[in-house]
Amino acid sequence: MWKELLDPYEQAVSELLVKFRNLKEEHRKKNLYSPIESVCGRVKSVASILDKMQRKNISFENMEEEVEDIAGVRIICQFVEDIETVANLIYRRTDMEVRSKKDYLTNKKASGYRSFHLIVWYTVQTVSGPKRLQVEIQIRTMAMNFWATTEHSLQYKYRGQIPEHVAERLAASADAIVALDEGMSLVRDEIMDAQRFRQTEIELVQSILTSIENLYRVESEREVQKIQDEFYRIYSLHNIDELDRFAKQLDILAEGAGAQSVDSSIRN
Repeated sequence: MWKELLDPYEQAVSELLVKFRNLKEEHRKKNLYSPIESVCGRVKSVASILDKMQRKNISFENMEEEVEDIAGVRIICQFVEDIETVANLIYRRTDMEVRSKKDYLTNKKASGYRSFHLIVWYTVQTVSGPKRLQVEIQIRTMAMNFWATTEHSLQYKYRGQIPEHVAERLAASADAIVALDEGMSLVRDEIMDAQRFRQTEIELVQSILTSIENLYRVESEREVQKIQDEFYRIYSLHNIDELDRFAKQLDILAEGAGAQSVDSSIRN
């Protein structure tokens, strides 16, 4: 009956992935910095569940209560500061309830593992009615995730008994990851400004190209080609103000020609 047991967990992971990805997209549409860089998820394999039950002496009757990470969602952030922001977003949500937290940032594991975990209650709707189950949400930076993924592979290979010389190198690498995250935090504002600049440029280019495409329907090909050449010239300057000015002028031209860009609202 494993498939029947795990199906609601698969549903929970799928729904949560959609919700967190939508949260990231909502920030982007509102031209806000998103603390969420990417999201992934999984349901533990039967073999992994059995391994954990054996290690912790968990009975089948208590499995769903004591194996808290049957369903898992991992949220990746760019900066350490974003982890707290994401955790607070989760705490404020009404569609899930935080049961417990595990702070491996303040209290990293002896191996060097760093991450922030929340165990949440989440309810899925099934043909048999609502089912309330646990989901583990891991929140970490890209650097932390790189280290943790590598360490997990080694733990699997050595069945939890990593040789001392390998463990020492992992610990040294964990210290390097801490230094990397701290260094990235120092230039966080600069990086965020650069990303906002790039996102604005992408949206302006998309709006301009849509306007040019619409103008082809009402203007001569020769006139539109001149406009397109001018766009390429301005784009080569990499001046966001000039690009914005051109986009607004093009919107006015398109409106007058009855072919206003459907994307012009992004700058309103």
